[in-house]
Amino acid sequence: MKYMMFVVTDSQPDHEKDDSDVNIWVDEFDSSGTRVIGEALEPPAASKVVRVRDGRRYVTDGPFTETKEWICGFDILECDSMDEAIEVAAKHPMARNGQLELRPFLVWE
Repeated sequence: MKYMMFVVTDSQPDHEKDDSDVNIWVDEFDSSGTRVIGEALEPPAASKVVRVRDGRRYVTDGPFTETKEWICGFDILECDSMDEAIEVAAKHPMARNGQLELRPFLVWE
């Protein structure tokens, strides 16, 4: 089953950020086939919010809500269960420096 893992920053990390840990995590889970793809994202200020209401398109700059936390990347995981996905996420450095949200892909019947 596929899981989307949102990588979220945190204003109160457990320890000082060390990006070198991410490369170790990526190498481990890329080589095992558990990590399907992952990318870093630009900051929220680079985003656009798109809505269509009554046939009109509305585009606004940046995030709609104000928060100190923001999604800074994502990974798609291929795991046998949510428990396995949790184990994989717990090894990611952002589990200590931020937080990770796991969400299973919807299976269409």
